[in-house]
Amino acid sequence: MNNTSIEELLSQENEQIKKLHQIVQDTLKAEELIIQNLLNPPIETLSRGQQISDKVARFGGSWKFIILFGIVLALWIVFNAVAVGAYKFDPYPFILMNLILSCIAALQAPIIMMSQNRQEEKDRMRSENDYMINLKAELQIRSLQQKMDLLLEEQIKTLFETQEKQFALLQEIHQKLDKLLPNK
Repeated sequence: MNNTSIEELLSQENEQIKKLHQIVQDTLKAEELIIQNLLNPPIETLSRGQQISDKVARFGGSWKFIILFGIVLALWIVFNAVAVGAYKFDPYPFILMNLILSCIAALQAPIIMMSQNRQEEKDRMRSENDYMINLKAELQIRSLQQKMDLLLEEQIKTLFETQEKQFALLQEIHQKLDKLLPNK
């Protein structure tokens, strides 16, 4: 066994290490693309009606709306209870106020439901996206495991071959030493 065979073994080992590094780099690049897509999702285009329903749902489901609406109702009731004569536009059973409240509830409910349905659709798409990402990650892990197994098999095979050549080299050295040294 000579210097060229030792250099050949070292170059084979270096090639295997390069393959392993390439696999790791490819995996990191693929993960960077996925992370970029998650951090910068595509911009959603909303129609004018969808924008309005989102704003109404956001305002209608807030404490600001509840407090403001409570103040308006209290002022309405106090004004109509205290006002005299022609200024009293909605006397005690407050029929006009009940009508307005019913109309607001009748209009606000479907608008809020439209917004909720759109949000539910977004959530469903997000969960499907999460599932697909998890599935892809699992497949990549399996693929990497298979590649690692193959590389390990190659490396073990190379190690056995190297040891075999080293053993042959040791035998050659032993034979040469036996020839050079007198018998004991």
